[in-house]
Amino acid sequence: MVKVKICGITNFEDALASCEYGADAIGFIFHRKSQRFVEPETAREIVKAIPPFVTTVGVFVDEDASKINEIVKTVGLQVVQLHGNESPEFCENIQSKIVKTFRIKGARVIGIGTGEQGVNKEMKRYNVSAYLLDTYKEGVEGGTGVTFNWGIARDATKAGKIVLAGGLTAENVKQAIKIVMPYAVDVSSGVEEIPGKKDLKKVMEFIEMAKGIQ
Repeated sequence: MVKVKICGITNFEDALASCEYGADAIGFIFHRKSQRFVEPETAREIVKAIPPFVTTVGVFVDEDASKINEIVKTVGLQVVQLHGNESPEFCENIQSKIVKTFRIKGARVIGIGTGEQGVNKEMKRYNVSAYLLDTYKEGVEGGTGVTFNWGIARDATKAGKIVLAGGLTAENVKQAIKIVMPYAVDVSSGVEEIPGKKDLKKVMEFIEMAKGIQ
């Protein structure tokens, strides 16, 4: 069964409800330019309150490796999601499991390496636990609310575990999973009232739809 990550968590209510509804992971964004930014101290208190078998993920964008490792330890995170232009060599300095994000425009990865690379070719440069594929949108680091060609993600599953993101909602997640067959799906803006505050009915419906596929 596909795993579900609810990202952009900023408060106790959204975190606990996501866990209650069956989320496998919750994500905290530590990029200050994000509308869903959360202070490490707040995230730490939320992590203490959630069930023990829900994975906690920290999302970082071009942050210093030492700062990432410090926040991982302070908050009690289990996984680091790198959402910027981090190199394969940079990943070796992170003291945690890593999910590396690749932003897709057309059939290319944008913003990593030389700027534009084929998806599978670029992914294979990284020795990480999983690869997250998201939609490229100028000036937006995540939570775009826009989908990309899921056929690209389906092909990318040959390279390793794929976490599918980008414009997913309760209305389209079932189709996305059937096409891509990803390891996990990741949603943020698709289950929000406003950036940083979840619509709990949408969270519940999203998880039900994602996990209802046999």
